[in-house]
Amino acid sequence: MNAEAEPRVFTTTRWSLVLSGANADGDQQKAAEALAELCRTYWRPVFSYVCRRGYSAEDAQDITQDFFLMILKTNWLRQADQSRGRFRSLLLKSLQNFLHNVSDTNRTLKRGGGVQFVSWDAWMAEAPSQVPISPRALNSLAPERLFDLGWAATVVEQALRRLREECEGKGRLRLFEGLRDCLAAEHADISYANLGAALGVAEAVVKKQLHNLRQRYRWLLREEVAHTVANPADVDDEIRHLCAALATAA
Repeated sequence: MNAEAEPRVFTTTRWSLVLSGANADGDQQKAAEALAELCRTYWRPVFSYVCRRGYSAEDAQDITQDFFLMILKTNWLRQADQSRGRFRSLLLKSLQNFLHNVSDTNRTLKRGGGVQFVSWDAWMAEAPSQVPISPRALNSLAPERLFDLGWAATVVEQALRRLREECEGKGRLRLFEGLRDCLAAEHADISYANLGAALGVAEAVVKKQLHNLRQRYRWLLREEVAHTVANPADVDDEIRHLCAALATAA
């Protein structure tokens, strides 16, 4: 779990692959696959945004599905230029334009039409999000801020999911479950004695393992964010933006 052993330079990310695929010389097939993966990962903020705009849950499901199918089946890639190099920002702008034109009479896909982009029942079974969001935030935030909050929660959940899978693969799932709530906590709020007693290990071991898990978690979080920006130099700024969005969830 030593983060220092990880590469310091990210390989080609999903979003940079999408951007390169939008060019004439790009690999369109790989770019389309990368775009589909991004859409499957980040559909929940879109769904939340549509609901916040006043649509019923059923209509929001239809609209969200139509929106992503439009992205995947049109020349949307051509709009993904370097000047709008953050997938989050371009996705929200595209969604706003899409909602401006949508109506009950011109939707081409209807509920039960045989096309499923995501499993709505599975998503509803997972709700609420693993990242706690207060009812006040859900009910009072502007749609754009709720979109960013949902986006930030998804990034965190992706990083936590990957960390959990890594720990499980190494036989350390109990350690992860015992320490996951402390990954983003302040040191002053952590009782190493209580954690050690719960896990049956010494305080010194808890401190070391939590430090290692935190380092790995932060690296995975950076990698998840890096997948959605065109320029690696934007990662830190994007993380700050998402941290600010998460602060509204309390």
